Amino acid sequence: MRTAVSTPVAVSTSTADSAPVRPVTAAARAAHPTRLHPVRPRRHVVSPALQVAESASAAVFGAVRARGPIARDTIARSTDLSIATVNRQVTALLDAGLLRERADLTIAGAIGRPRIPVEVNHEPFLTLGVHIGARSTSIVATDLLGRALDAVETPTPRGGQQVALAAVAASAQRYLTRWRRRRVLSVGVSIGGTVHSATGYVDHPRLGWTEAPVGPVLATALGLPTSVAAHVEAMAGAELLLGRTGPERGSAPRLGDDATRLYVYARETVGYALVIGGRVHSPASGPGTIAGLPVRSDLLGGDGTLEATVSDEAVLTAARQRGVAAAIDGVAAVLAAARGGDETAAALLRERARILGESTALLRDLLNPDELVVGGQAFTDYPEELPTLREAFAARSALAPRAIRLTTFGNRVQEAGAGIVSLSALFSDPIRALRRAQ
Repeated sequence: MRTAVSTPVAVSTSTADSAPVRPVTAAARAAHPTRLHPVRPRRHVVSPALQVAESASAAVFGAVRARGPIARDTIARSTDLSIATVNRQVTALLDAGLLRERADLTIAGAIGRPRIPVEVNHEPFLTLGVHIGARSTSIVATDLLGRALDAVETPTPRGGQQVALAAVAASAQRYLTRWRRRRVLSVGVSIGGTVHSATGYVDHPRLGWTEAPVGPVLATALGLPTSVAAHVEAMAGAELLLGRTGPERGSAPRLGDDATRLYVYARETVGYALVIGGRVHSPASGPGTIAGLPVRSDLLGGDGTLEATVSDEAVLTAARQRGVAAAIDGVAAVLAAARGGDETAAALLRERARILGESTALLRDLLNPDELVVGGQAFTDYPEELPTLREAFAARSALAPRAIRLTTFGNRVQEAGAGIVSLSALFSDPIRALRRAQ
């Protein structure tokens, strides 16, 4: 369920044995050029692992997560690991409490060692995901199967970055009081801008944040290992790691891990991410941008660039200028007006679909991925115009026809992205992640 809550007041996130985190000044950077950020203890901030993990422990845990309850010999066949390796890993995961046996599902009359299936022991645990958007912030509880258990949404706090981060941390602290019977293992944050994943610092021009200590503040406030990732990369990671086992199991095609996938996002911002060889591509200098792609729309207006033309704010502005009365109540009201027969509202949404289709075609022609996935509410909230989008894509692309697949997660893609960042360390190395949480 999704619950609306009010934005909290700012609180201090410093503790008795740790000093508050302060921004890095230009003078400090000049004096210490090899150390860009004053980091809280590194064990608190963990780089996200948005990739198909290769360790034996991760492979076994992944097989159980995807197909459990499952017997050990079936795990061995599905992972190409020896039965001895599978037995060792299953035993370690059972001892850690991450798996549990299902003796009630043992095959009757089995010869030799009992084939007791195992499954993920998801009830005692959860992870906490936080998506900090340009306008709204979502907090989501995710279980070890990658399922969102519950989520709340608040307006993204305004003001200085320290005050805003303290407010987000306070919201997360209050939210965790709902889950006193579960053990929280980690925190994952997805956010726009440029993310320094090793330190958890973020530069976010849209919010006016510079070297904002997102990871250290939340790690200190919550006392949990925290990972931070760029939001479109996080959503691509959710599609990669949860898309075949998520809420619409089986909806994502099974491509080889060496396939190249292109993920395109549009809502209040626009962006893209690439998955190459089973790993979300994360450039050291931050993700590339498609916000400035040149487009033209006499109907939507804008400044001639993609983001300023197709964002929710651009649609609202155009709707108000053209007399759509519902625009005063937000984008959802414009969608409802279009469905109710308002031709102007419908024309604006049709125009946005056309521009998104053509822009996606340009990006596809440039990168030529094996799979193309689109997500974000600009794609998913008004499916009536998906035929327009696909027609514009097909007409603009110069390459052979290619299907466009909608994200597995629908309008909950932001929550899925934050959730996979919170789970990424566990999926990469379950035992180590559990020890780190302790």
